[in-house]
Amino acid sequence: MTVSGWLQIAAVLLCTLATALPLGRYMARLFSGERTFLHPLLHPVERVFYRLAGVTPAREQSWLGYSLAMLAFSAAGFAMLYLILRLQGVLPFNPGQLPGLPADLAFNTAVSFLTNTNWQAYAGETTMSPFSQMAGLAVQNFLSAATGIALAMAVTRAFARAGTDQLGNFWADMTRATLYLLLPLSILVALVLVVLGVPQTLTGAVAAVTLEGAQQTIALGPVASQEAIKQLGTNGGGFFNANSAHPLENPSALSNALSIWAMLAISAALPITFGRMTGSERQGWAILSAMGLLLITATATVYWAETSGNPHLAALGLDPSMGNMEGKEVRFGQAMSALFVAVTTGLSCGAVNTMHDSLTPLGGLVPMLLIQLGEVLPGGVGSGLYGMVVFCVLSVFVAGLMVGRSPEFLGKKIEAREIRLAVLAVLILPLVILGFTSASALLPSALASLNNAGPHGLSELLYAYSSAAGNNGSAFAGLNANTPWFNTTLGIAMMLGRFAYVLPVLAMAGALAAKPRIAASAGTFPTTSALFVGLLVGVIVILGGLQFFPALALGPIVEQVLMRDLVTF
Repeated sequence: MTVSGWLQIAAVLLCTLATALPLGRYMARLFSGERTFLHPLLHPVERVFYRLAGVTPAREQSWLGYSLAMLAFSAAGFAMLYLILRLQGVLPFNPGQLPGLPADLAFNTAVSFLTNTNWQAYAGETTMSPFSQMAGLAVQNFLSAATGIALAMAVTRAFARAGTDQLGNFWADMTRATLYLLLPLSILVALVLVVLGVPQTLTGAVAAVTLEGAQQTIALGPVASQEAIKQLGTNGGGFFNANSAHPLENPSALSNALSIWAMLAISAALPITFGRMTGSERQGWAILSAMGLLLITATATVYWAETSGNPHLAALGLDPSMGNMEGKEVRFGQAMSALFVAVTTGLSCGAVNTMHDSLTPLGGLVPMLLIQLGEVLPGGVGSGLYGMVVFCVLSVFVAGLMVGRSPEFLGKKIEAREIRLAVLAVLILPLVILGFTSASALLPSALASLNNAGPHGLSELLYAYSSAAGNNGSAFAGLNANTPWFNTTLGIAMMLGRFAYVLPVLAMAGALAAKPRIAASAGTFPTTSALFVGLLVGVIVILGGLQFFPALALGPIVEQVLMRDLVTF
């Protein structure tokens, strides 16, 4: 680790903090129905969309109505994307004459982009046409991110309101998230990426002659626009198979820093939005502090593990000063590679500029654990915020048990119904991750897809299902996931990780919205203090650790021990 490396990390995080406050306040105004500086330009367009769709934005919905609208919209999005992928061979803008996807891969990919997971069991440049990338994948990148933000706003209103069963209008929230937030930011980021050297063209490929005189075909396409929403929407699906390690997706240290900022920008601003809309901006900062504390700790751990290098290579006499550079791009370096690893898995993004399969055992443990903690540090756009609210509810419940008082959060009394629903949501991830990992570990055809045996092979399986259920989308890159078993089971894991998680959360929000707000008293546990931040961090770590530690002990932890002991021996 170096001072310059830490300065680079600090610069990106400070830029994120600098934009979190104004962006968070902007979103609070937007989703409270107030005018913003973009309304003169975009409000007429918004009204046209409502008129065409027959939507009355002022007509609000209960948690059940909101949920049904979200599920119906998601089902329609899945059907449309599935058809595009299956019929790719006969659709326009296909200069490479790429065929339609097989049924199992189309199912997996459609579910993946629908749920904001963007798991890719294929090489983008040789599988997807420009039309599929633009009309299929990029559209879902916007809509899945907008859906997550809309769901977060519904949960936020549960604490901002009292004595009502109305959580807002899903169609209005989703439209505003797309039109006023994701689209303008994506245009700006895409233009900057083009300036930095990322291609934006409908040309399928160009021929080049290498320095040795060989012929090479270089795939091109509308990369910058896809890259912008991939990062801003915490989607993660790469235009190219190498994702953000590819020089045409991420050509320089500047584009790398911009990508990290874009991943963090909206997710880091949403706690501020939550605080503004609920009347307690300090609460938003407390939630953001817990997110930041764990994210910085994770970054420091990966940075230390990777700069410490591989002791096997050092024992052979190789220079250990560069640390473990396997699977990393020299143009990014250890510091920004470590930050990217932690950010993309602390978020539900899944973009990678480093091959996670090549990380040291401890370095690989960190991103896996960040996903298993619930993708809340700071989590995907929207999903990270409502995931943190679930942990806040559980934290005040634990505090109430310790001091013998009724738990409250932002003036809402937390009772048995809310705790049952919160626990149900939290149990979804371990049930899906550990269940499917266990089944795959017993299935010979699934084990045949592994690149490694032993502990690392288990890590590849565990990471894959963690990534799918956590709606992350990154991979250890040592698993051939393009098989009927993995395409199907990973697709099911993605659906459960998105919808089986959020439905109990929305039901909890509906119950809380109907409750009156109680004024704080001398017995109220303050949830904006450093003590609460520490408790919140503890609940997140303990829940994740207790649920997944046995599996982690058989994978990356035993790898770390074996690596140390073999070198000592």
